[in-house]
Formats: sequence, structure tokens, C-alpha cells
Amino acid sequence: METTMQRRDFLRTAAAGAGLMVLPSGTLFGAETPNSKLNIALIGAYGRAIAHYDGLAKENVVAICDVNEEHLDFAAEKFPKAKRHVDWRKCLDQKNLDAVVCCTTDHTHAFVANWAMNRGLHVYCEKPLANSVEEARVVRATYLKNKGKLATQVGTQRHSHENYNRVQELIRDGAVGELKSACAWGDRQIRRPGYPAGQGKPPKNLHYDLWIGPSPLHPYSPEYFSGEPGANCLQWNMYWDFGSGQVGDMGSHTMDIVWNAIEAGLPLTAEGAGDPFNPEVTPVELTLTWELPANDWRPAIPVSWYQGGAMPKAPADYVNLAKINHGAMFKGTKGTLVSHFERRFLIPNDEDGDLTYYTPRTKDTLLPPVGNFQTEWFNACKGNLKTSCDFDYAGKMIEMMMLGLVAYRAGKKIDYDGANGTVTNSPEAQALLAREYRKGWKLNG
Repeated sequence: METTMQRRDFLRTAAAGAGLMVLPSGTLFGAETPNSKLNIALIGAYGRAIAHYDGLAKENVVAICDVNEEHLDFAAEKFPKAKRHVDWRKCLDQKNLDAVVCCTTDHTHAFVANWAMNRGLHVYCEKPLANSVEEARVVRATYLKNKGKLATQVGTQRHSHENYNRVQELIRDGAVGELKSACAWGDRQIRRPGYPAGQGKPPKNLHYDLWIGPSPLHPYSPEYFSGEPGANCLQWNMYWDFGSGQVGDMGSHTMDIVWNAIEAGLPLTAEGAGDPFNPEVTPVELTLTWELPANDWRPAIPVSWYQGGAMPKAPADYVNLAKINHGAMFKGTKGTLVSHFERRFLIPNDEDGDLTYYTPRTKDTLLPPVGNFQTEWFNACKGNLKTSCDFDYAGKMIEMMMLGLVAYRAGKKIDYDGANGTVTNSPEAQALLAREYRKGWKLNG
């Protein structure tokens, strides 16, 4: 692997002067070359992956991987020339790859993403990018080490809604005055008493041990696989060994509205409260709050996440935030901005509400549309490597979210040294920053 990557680095250096780009497979891409398609491995070939099929069909899908062989049969109808794999580790060693689209279970996202980057491959990874603070930091560090070579994108595709740009402009330009706080929320409530009891044996088409992957072994239950395609994660992502509940699920999407607007760094503190701690199941009702450091245009602010019935206080008695099932709110010295994924509304603090303190942007100075989220990543792989939700931007956000769960589990407010990734006031919280993996599985492979 080291020899192959040294060869790629040499080709990149040689091609740069000619205005070309060397793809990870070792082929050249550019205006004067015949190579206009990426060689992609689709890892996790069913469920959420189906949403990627049409876009991927415009590239070269040379590998498909899934722990369920029936899912491979389904994907092979769309990509008949792709080589089949059941183990993503072996898939990543296929020699002709340029890029990976990861649609596996949440508890393997960081593994697939990190292993792929270590092999010089571009990565599109569905959310959440990580399932622990340590995973977020390892993946982000690997990306930053390869930032000049690889294009990455986290699958928070709602980020492409133009509303995200408009919210960012309003907050940065002072539509709420000086920003004082921000929050996001989600109302999904899926309650489980604990891991499902073992029931029977896995079907022959399912490689259950590979589905478990790095997590502790739990007996097979068909309940894990009883959901609809594209939403099957709701059968298992509430269990600590397989996911992070709604914090990582819709939290990744909804907190992105806030994160995109406030230009945040890693938090200084974290605290959480909600349902009593269950060692098997993540909480449904939950409030997490972080203190984020100041930057050059706003002071330090608290940022909060509410879920499962917990809600922020409305800015006025005539505003019913509960009618927005997933939303965000920004409070400032002059007004409050409330948003969901596609629309927003501004409420001035003063009764006259004249908004004379704020000058909107002209149409020609608005932020340009992101466009198709998947296409943005394809183009970045072949060009400038820039995407809207790369593993630095999204990595810091999911690190914050996972740190909130650490504070909830520790049952206390924790102080965090983001530069070093350490909790400075709680050894018990420090011990929760990382997950334990089964023997034979390693994050940095």
C-alpha cells in the first residue's frame, strides 16, 4: 500500500504542472484526458444507498459491498459489472478504486471512512460520521493529513437547500443583532426497553458477524432488520453499541443549520440531561448544551440540542415551535430567527419591528447555491477537492454532538480541551470518549 501511494504522489506532482489531476486509481483526469469518470466502491449497497444509484450510474461503480447477499443481488441489477464483496475491508483493497460511498451501519461509518482515506481514496460517508468523540477526532485528523489530496463529504444532503445559505447570511449580517445563543431540535420519539432478545439464527444470505462488525456481539434478532429500506436505521441506531440515537441521526441534519451559520470551533464545555440513563438504549427525551468559543464576529455563545419532547422556549407566546418537527433558532440582541430545513422567519425584539438596524444583501451578493450534493462531491474528487460538508467541518460538529452524550452519561457538566481532545474535570467522562471494539477490529487500519 505504501509503494502504491508513493507512486500516486509522484504522479500528482508531475501532473500538477500540466493542469491535470491524478485520481487515486492512478489515472489522470483533466480537460485533455479521456478519463471523466470515477471508479467507485459502494459500501452498503441497499437502503439509504438506493438514493445514490442514479448519480452513481453516471460514474463507474466497480465494486459493491453488503453484508446481505440479497442486497448485493439487488444492487447488481443496477451495477452488473461491479465486483461483489461482503466484507468492506476486502472491498477497500480492490486495486482499481478512486472513491468510496459509505452507506453502512452507523457503528462502522468511521471505520470505513478512515480505512478508505488511509488507502488514498475519496470518501462520501452517510451521517453520522462517527459514533464517539474519539472516532470523530481520528477521522478528522486523517482527513486533515490528506486534505490536499482527497475530497470528502458527509451525507447531510439537506445542506444543499438554499435556505441554509439565507440563514447564514442573516446571522452573519446582523439580522438578529449580536448573536447570543443558538439551538436546534427534533421531535422523533422511538422508545425501546433494551436490546431485543435473541431469536433464531441469521438467514444464510446475511453475514451477521460482519453486520455486528467492531461492536460487542449481540445475539441475532430479526427486529434489527425489520424496517423499511432507507429507514432501517430506526430499528437499531438507538442502541449504544450500534448508534447514537437521534443525536447522531436527525441531529446531524438539524444542527447543521446552526453549524453552517455560526462558524464554530470545538466546545469549551458540555452538559446534558434527559431520560434516566439506560446502559443499552440512548435517551429519547434529551437536552444537550455546549459553550462555544468566540470568533472574530460574535461572542462566546451557548448552543443547545433538544429532542424527544424537550423543546426550547419560544421567542413569543404566539409562536408554536412544536409545529416545526425539526428546526433551529438563533437569538440575538435585536431579534430571533427561526428556521426549519427549507424556510425561515425573523422576529424583531422591538414591538415596532422596523428592521432599520439591518441592511439585507443585494441579490448579486447572495451566497451561490450548493447544487446537487452528490454532484458537488463528484466534481471535488475530479477538481478542487472542495465540498460543503467535508470531514473537518462535519467532523467538528459530530465531535460536539458526541461530547454532549458523554456529559449526559457522566451526569455532570464537563470542561473540554478541544486541542487535545481531553475532558479536564472528570475522569469518568474522559473514559467515555472512546468506544470499546471487538478483538480483531481497529479504527485506524
